[in-house]
Amino acid sequence: LNNEPPITSSVQSSEPPKTDSATNNYEMKSGGGIQQETIMSPENLERDYWDIVETQSHEVDVDYGNDIDTSEVGSGFPISQRGRSVNSPNFQKSDQDDLPEPEFGTEEYYRETFWNLNNIPNSKNSVLRHLKVGINGINVPWLYFGCLFSTFCWHNEDNYMYSINYHHRGAPKQWYGVPGTKQDADGVERVFKNYLSMKMRDVPDLLHHITTSFSPRILNQEGVRVCKLLQNSGEFIVTFPRAFHGGFSLGPNCGEAVNFALHDWIPHAVDANERYRTFARPSVFSHDRLVYTMAHWAKELRTKEICSALAQELRRLKNEELLLRAKLIKAGVRDVSNDVTLPPNRLDRLDEESADYDDKRLCHSCKHICFFSAVCCECSESKVSCLRHSHYMCRCSIKRKYLLIWTKEKEMNDTIAKVERRGEELANSNVVSLVNDELLEKYATEDKYHHKTYDVSVDPICALDKEVPQLVSSATSSIASARSSSASPELKQHPV
Repeated sequence: LNNEPPITSSVQSSEPPKTDSATNNYEMKSGGGIQQETIMSPENLERDYWDIVETQSHEVDVDYGNDIDTSEVGSGFPISQRGRSVNSPNFQKSDQDDLPEPEFGTEEYYRETFWNLNNIPNSKNSVLRHLKVGINGINVPWLYFGCLFSTFCWHNEDNYMYSINYHHRGAPKQWYGVPGTKQDADGVERVFKNYLSMKMRDVPDLLHHITTSFSPRILNQEGVRVCKLLQNSGEFIVTFPRAFHGGFSLGPNCGEAVNFALHDWIPHAVDANERYRTFARPSVFSHDRLVYTMAHWAKELRTKEICSALAQELRRLKNEELLLRAKLIKAGVRDVSNDVTLPPNRLDRLDEESADYDDKRLCHSCKHICFFSAVCCECSESKVSCLRHSHYMCRCSIKRKYLLIWTKEKEMNDTIAKVERRGEELANSNVVSLVNDELLEKYATEDKYHHKTYDVSVDPICALDKEVPQLVSSATSSIASARSSSASPELKQHPV
């Protein structure tokens, strides 16, 4: 769902039945007669779905069990015994990391593989392994129980992270994706602003609410590239940083999703952090803390390009921090760093204690976590401000304001030098990454073949009581049994 072109055709093993585009019916001879039945195909269900959304000619109530905490109800994947999951009793305390990986297909393999969604946020190449506290939906997976037309509206991930979604069981999901490039992602936001200008004036961060869906047709008309993909049970979907995605279920199903972040995510993290500050939207964790924690573990950085990107971000943070400190002190803000002893920032991990401490130093204006320093005023014992917005904090004289500093200039310079040394080590080691393009092309062709689905099962994913009516195909439309006679023409979704 990142940079692949829109899919316009698929490999077909046989010619599909003749379809009447007006009724989504086909002709089938049975005993010499002609019988009409509905084709429960992805194409017809997709057509019906967007007919409801775009024309608003019918009202459909949809149930959706979304964002279900796996630490409370359990995951579809087994829990690691090697401490690879936040939910493991021995999380990252196991001495078994050097043991060989279990054999594929064994029960132990499914517990310990990093394809297990409980484990992937803590894999060796994931930045999120430095998070030692469980954050639901970030490094603790969420479960999703869908039914016909259960919808996940257009959005990108928190802090523009990667995401991975696994389809455990049931009917397919129809996915749409927009590449995470600046041009394409900005295009989605432009469409929202053009079509929902009044709404976005009242709710500037509407895109983060995950409550609005646009047809891919509209996005295409506005010059936004859209990819589509059908996810069947047993398949993973990976979304890339800032890549907008959305879609809906074609019937009863169960899925699970979690985030992860590779080191190449750093530039996207910077963009997300700046965007959140413009909306005064709190981040799920401190960007500055995570960047410095990555630098603390510089030996884990794998390429010189990653080291270069990290060093560049560290220099940007240092330059802004020192510039604003000097301006504020010159304007009359008192530097009390030599008179007040502050607890040092913990850089080896982001644990629950660190997260609680960060929550107490949120900028009152932009909700940014003041990791390096903060401005305070004698008029309040709790209110703090980042260096950018101290003039919004209160109307007190600047002489009453003072500066608290956790990270001094020397520590910043030492951290940058540490990352630069690691980059030089990697540059001299001639590390080369090899990718077998021929093999990738072979698997890509096979994937396109297997992703052609002619029929969608509408059976429930678990047994139902006999008195509960089953979905019966209509002779006129795939969704006729779900349509309502209500005069309010919209698609409603009720979280379970």
